Amino acid sequence: MRPEKNEPMEIPMPPRAMKESIGLDMLERYTGCSANEIGNYILLTNFTRYIKEFSERFAAPIIAGSGFQTVNVPDEDMSLIDYKIGSPTAALVMDLLSYRKPKPKGVIMLGLCGGLNKRSKIGEFILPIAAIRDDGASSHYMPTRVPALPTFNIQKIISQVLVENGYTYRTGVIHTTDYRFWEFDEAFRRELIEERAISIDMECATLFITGFAVKVAIGALMLVSDLPLTKEGIKTKSSANHVFAEYTRSHLDLGIKACQELRSRGKTLDVRHFEW
Repeated sequence: MRPEKNEPMEIPMPPRAMKESIGLDMLERYTGCSANEIGNYILLTNFTRYIKEFSERFAAPIIAGSGFQTVNVPDEDMSLIDYKIGSPTAALVMDLLSYRKPKPKGVIMLGLCGGLNKRSKIGEFILPIAAIRDDGASSHYMPTRVPALPTFNIQKIISQVLVENGYTYRTGVIHTTDYRFWEFDEAFRRELIEERAISIDMECATLFITGFAVKVAIGALMLVSDLPLTKEGIKTKSSANHVFAEYTRSHLDLGIKACQELRSRGKTLDVRHFEW
């Protein structure tokens, strides 16, 4: 029987099993490797320099999938995934990782951010305690009233690794936006100042919310790469190359040590210690 004119047709939802099958297939297609090759402890990045450094450090190959680049280190039960840039791919990588069985035990984002605090300095580390959801993509996973928070236990371990290795860091709220060329929008700049966010990026809120929605523990260690509210502080090709040359190795080293610490504690603690 055909529906009456203007009456909406009912489109049945595909079964959950189909979603899981397609999600797993997409994870393997985008990463270029089978799901069981991906470690339980995962570092995320969106910069080629990081994945090259990680590959060289462990003498492990870079695997190119249709969307991401991946390096797996079985002896460390660890992987690094370069998921490119922006909120949609940040949501996608977390969503797809949730279809790995078992789910990853811990994910850490190693990203760059713009320092907004007047005392911010290029090269300092930011440990976000929350993120402002100006990203767009996260609204598909949780209502906008839900705050974007990292997994506390992961952030706690990252902070301990920073201190034990002689690094200072700042904590605060990070503003995540999908507006890439905001630096030349005066109204947007004024809003940032009023918010008192410590830094700005394009992925943290999305990663935190998606991780919460799909039950994958996620933390972040961000590096200040530019000071976009200051005169001549906007990132350029030259300044970005300087930051990569100066700080990639230490940033990556801290992420690796944090994953190793997570793995060490995971052997003695209930896995639920890292979950909600």
